[in-house]
Amino acid sequence: MSGTEDDRKPLTRLAQAGRKAEWTGMPGQPGGIVSPPVWRASTILYDDVAHLRRAAGSSTHERLFYGRKGTPTAWSLADALTEMEPGAEGTMLFPSGVAALSCALMAVLRPGDRLLMVDSAYDPTRAFCEQVLKPFGVETVYYDPLIGAGIADLLTERTRAIFLESPGSLTFEVQDVPAIVAAAKERGVVTLIDNTWATPLFFPALGHGVDISILACTKYIVGHSDVMIGSVTANDAWFPKVRQMAYLFGQMTSPDDAWLASRGLRTLGVRLRQHQEGALAVARWLKEQPDVARVLHPALPDCPGHALWARDFAGSSGLFGFVLKGGDEAARAALIDGLRHFGIGYSWGGFESLALPVDPARYRSATRWEAEGPLVRLHIGLEDPADLIADLDAGLARFRAARG
Repeated sequence: MSGTEDDRKPLTRLAQAGRKAEWTGMPGQPGGIVSPPVWRASTILYDDVAHLRRAAGSSTHERLFYGRKGTPTAWSLADALTEMEPGAEGTMLFPSGVAALSCALMAVLRPGDRLLMVDSAYDPTRAFCEQVLKPFGVETVYYDPLIGAGIADLLTERTRAIFLESPGSLTFEVQDVPAIVAAAKERGVVTLIDNTWATPLFFPALGHGVDISILACTKYIVGHSDVMIGSVTANDAWFPKVRQMAYLFGQMTSPDDAWLASRGLRTLGVRLRQHQEGALAVARWLKEQPDVARVLHPALPDCPGHALWARDFAGSSGLFGFVLKGGDEAARAALIDGLRHFGIGYSWGGFESLALPVDPARYRSATRWEAEGPLVRLHIGLEDPADLIADLDAGLARFRAARG
């Protein structure tokens, strides 16, 4: 329903989006199936040469043309993600979140441009800036995630884009997105955001004025830690450019992965509620522990940017961090290694809880990360919070013993 009035609530959109009748029904038959099936294809056949010529000479968006341009399985997921972002024109799918953010940046930047990149950005985002954009001739300038309206002072004639990640996925600062967007629009600068932590359910980025929203759908959209997939959703000014860049780079996702992501999307609302409740229970417990110096959770009043979170977000997800009081790498490892209910691994957003040692200082250049001790990032899954708290309680005891 892009570009039209849509008064459905977000949870209703989750249940109904991306289910066009031509994808869920059979021609000439009443009714239909609930979800679009898995359409696998590389070659598309045409009735005759004239048919082939007509297809090649018109738009191939959401039309069977060649397998690389997708099938209804992928179009259904893309449409559903578009419907989750009021004001969006369309969504393109990618084989990973990193592929999505890389292609989005390439769609808006040219040699000689200047990019403002939030200093708390996901490490692969920084790596792309330094190892691809820099040789390409794009200058990246990193900025304080809490700069807010002050970003106007960093804008120059060469500034083409501002990249946001709110909250940051290691240190969880919440950015003043409306203030940054306002400064950008005044100067004709495009804004992009990595919105993986909140998803459009808790933060519809385009509704807050952002031009391009990027998701690592691997995480909360899929929800089961078994698919790699990313998405870029854009407004009418930028979607054609994103789509063209995706086509030029041959970016796509498999129909099987798209189908699994669509299946996960339908339960996003109930899963995020559970992630939120469990994470808040664990975060509040950690905040009371004498071995914990700080808890970095945007929904807690003392987290940087909490007032902005309360103003702009509809909820919080399951990812947050906590700073230990003193200790070293060995003491932190003692805490994590003995956990029974937390896996140790990268990524997050699945049904399972994870614990990860993170060291933000190495990824900062515009700001300094200083803490009272080592940092642990948690993703709270769908387990009972009481079990997770008991597990962490035993972990903190191991930390104390190792710290001495």
